[in-house]
Amino acid sequence: MPSIISDAIFSEPSGRRHAAVMFGGALALALLYAYSALVGQSASIAVLFLLAGAALSGVAELLPSDRRLAAGGLRLTGILVLVCLLALVVVAPELVAG
Repeated sequence: MPSIISDAIFSEPSGRRHAAVMFGGALALALLYAYSALVGQSASIAVLFLLAGAALSGVAELLPSDRRLAAGGLRLTGILVLVCLLALVVVAPELVAG
């Protein structure tokens, strides 16, 4: 019996709408990071982790529908990046807080 998580992660890509939302979020995070760097404030490393997770998810949704395994791999990588951010918050919160 296949699990629900496996079905959700390795489902066929959702298409351009979902990818546009993910890339829009990644663009907003990139602009936030660039703004904080230009103003001279220390930009949080958490923004880069969130940016990478959103970008990987966006790329996964842009793949053709027959590339389910590749989309699942990109989704898993995005989730792994975000879990690493959570682990970094627990292990070294001073790096994340700035």
